[in-house]
Formats: sequence, C-alpha cells, structure tokens
Amino acid sequence: DNSSEFIPKCRACRRQVREHSGEGDHHEGLSSDEELTPTEEDEFQKSKDNVLEDSRKIFEDVHADFCDIRKILLKFQEWKEKFPDSYCDAYISFCLPKLLNPLIRVHLISWNPLEQNFTELEEMPWFRAIEEFSDAENISESK
Repeated sequence: DNSSEFIPKCRACRRQVREHSGEGDHHEGLSSDEELTPTEEDEFQKSKDNVLEDSRKIFEDVHADFCDIRKILLKFQEWKEKFPDSYCDAYISFCLPKLLNPLIRVHLISWNPLEQNFTELEEMPWFRAIEEFSDAENISESK
C-alpha cells in the first residue's frame, strides 16, 4: 500500500516549501490544509457577521411575549396551574422541546465552546429559565 508512504512525503514537501518561503508560524502536527489564508479568514468573518446580523432580525416583528423563552414558559406554567387536565391531555412536556428549539438555536448561533472566554450553557439565561420551569414541574408533580 503506497498511500502510507505518500502522506509523509507530502508533509516533507510542504515542510520544505515552508522553510524556503520563510513561513515560520506553522505548528507541527497541524494540517496545512486546515490553515486559512488571510483572504479566507476575512471572507469567513464577513459571512459570520452577516449570519449574526440576520439572526438579530429573526424575531423583530414578534411580540416580546412570544420570543422570550422565560415568558413563554410562564404562559405554560399558568396554563398548567389553571387547567391541569387540559395541560396534561395536550402532552405539553413532549411539545416544549420542539417549540423552544428555534428560539434556543438563535441564542446559540454565536456560541462557540472552542473560544477561550465562552459562556457555559448552564449560565445562559434561556437554560436557567428551562431549568427553573423543569424544577417547578417536578415539584408540582411530586405534590
């Protein structure tokens, strides 16, 4: 099998090219295929900025009560307290993940766990709201 011999030869060739061109910022073990050129980095950053800008506009025309996870969960909590039979018959606990999914995805668009100063999921406001709602449901079910 010549493929196993081919890979080290390619690496050696790329190393020689880097040494002759004066590129000293390459880290051994990282593939040069994964390194982005400054132009590619600029294009990526512009594309990322466009996506983030578009994501801010998604809920522009939505009433605040229906684009805030905490407010949505409060409405479900009120429903459960006022009409427990109807709430149970509607299988709301099964519907909430699908209902909240688009809202959570918008919050996670800019989240990058590989960044040095990223926010833990457990610290995000939407996560705490869901956690509080779940705790409230567990307490009411145990009663």
